[in-house]
Amino acid sequence: MTGPDATGPDATGAAATDATATGPGAEFEGVGAVVTGAGHGIGAALARALAAAGARVVVNDLDADAARAVAAETGGHAVPGDAASEDGVTALVDAARAHLGAVDLYCANAGVATTGGPDATPDAWETAWQVNVLGHVRASRLLLPDWLERGTGRFLATVSAAGLLTMLGSAPYAVTKHGALAYAEWLSATYRHRGVRVHALCPQGVRTRMLDGTGTHGKVLLEPTAIEPAEAAAAALRGMAAGEFLILPHPETADHYAARATTPDRWLHGMNRLQQQIETLREN
Repeated sequence: MTGPDATGPDATGAAATDATATGPGAEFEGVGAVVTGAGHGIGAALARALAAAGARVVVNDLDADAARAVAAETGGHAVPGDAASEDGVTALVDAARAHLGAVDLYCANAGVATTGGPDATPDAWETAWQVNVLGHVRASRLLLPDWLERGTGRFLATVSAAGLLTMLGSAPYAVTKHGALAYAEWLSATYRHRGVRVHALCPQGVRTRMLDGTGTHGKVLLEPTAIEPAEAAAAALRGMAAGEFLILPHPETADHYAARATTPDRWLHGMNRLQQQIETLREN
């Protein structure tokens, strides 16, 4: 996912207009938050970090036992279920509102990493599209009317650096994470002046079950600089408190993103060299 030839200035695009001097704790005290995919990995770490900062957290995951365990640990409320389908998102938002009174922060963290390229099955492409993109669209459709009426609301999309760069070995993941980033950008550009704050969390490797399933590609591209889920969650809270759109737990991602934009042929050449390295490792 990284670009070995990356050069250039910081490209975070972060706007700290919403920053406060009080820090993340004060920012999230009493906030009603929903975290999807919160039974494991980054989602569980987000639920823990938000609860520690004083938020009231609804914990969602397809793994009902995991959702209940994280909810019990954080003093949160478990709402197991699907965070992608029309019915699943509606049920989640309704249950969250019933428990919280209002949803102030929605963390669209649930994601899937289906592998392959053009050879990936239609089902693999459809699953990635439904979870990684349409889950965000469906949630925002339900949340925006209330947020716009109140003049406040916050949407955090766990996009991954794959949405800024790419992910060798997983075209459905790379393509749909680009879609998730594009949708988050659109939300911010459209509703920022009406009090809706949107953030895109874009880590590279994070030590989760998803990383474990990436095989040789993950070992080459992600493992060397992988961070713990708690580090990604801490970066998310800092970035939200500072009003950043792009939240980059791996700061070097900004340089790779700048190189991709300013010297795309050089960047693609570097990525292709990494692909060749991965193929050689597999052969050996």
